[in-house]
Amino acid sequence: MAEIQAREITAWFGDRKVLDRVSLTMPAGGITALIGPSGCGKSTFLRILNRMHELVPSAQLAGQVLLDGEDIYDPAKRLIDARRAIGMVFQKPNPFPAMSIRENVLAGLKLTGTKASRSAKDELVESCLRKGGLWEEVKDRLDAPGGGLSGGQQQRLCIARSLAIKPRVLLMDEPCSALDPTSTRVIEETMRELAHEVTIVIVTHNMQQAARVSDTCAFFLASQGTPGVIVEHGDTGAMFQSPQDPRTSDYVHGRFG
Repeated sequence: MAEIQAREITAWFGDRKVLDRVSLTMPAGGITALIGPSGCGKSTFLRILNRMHELVPSAQLAGQVLLDGEDIYDPAKRLIDARRAIGMVFQKPNPFPAMSIRENVLAGLKLTGTKASRSAKDELVESCLRKGGLWEEVKDRLDAPGGGLSGGQQQRLCIARSLAIKPRVLLMDEPCSALDPTSTRVIEETMRELAHEVTIVIVTHNMQQAARVSDTCAFFLASQGTPGVIVEHGDTGAMFQSPQDPRTSDYVHGRFG
């Protein structure tokens, strides 16, 4: 597990500034929820945390992202090392449809050039599918296509795939927004169990979910064409029960957004 810290992050798409001097510490071994209305920069901030922001041709960035005190944007740091240490689960489940369930879990090993014996791979598949809360449902059909699973199962398969390269931080961009309530509950239970061994940062528009699963919370806001900033951050219970800023209170109680 690793602490991840953003320092004075400012981000642009072309001439449009989308984040302005955002600083946030996401503690090791906990779940940090990023909340706020659409368009306030939450997902952009999340993608900055594992260097996906730079994939956009017009994107620019200032500031630092520290993983246990070391800046992942340091020119001496390799991109692949950042991606290996900081995994990502997207809003829409994206298993590789032509690959089996087993091959999906092991895909990250190929991408990172990690070699392992057949027995080690078998152990890794079972371990990651168990951690993803999926093993009991698929253990007898590991060679079936990953794309043939239900939406909730596909999302858990993507979590298992992310875990296979043993990340220290797992980023989740609205992982339950396309799922039914039962699948959402299973994913939330999986997150709580994973928090014992990996630091989790989640973007969610679901205030009940943020209150249920996260330990700390950061409220992002952008208004009238201004870039996104963090209005308030801290212990989740305190932010929901006694927020310090009236805008936070209005948002978490559903008065806007």
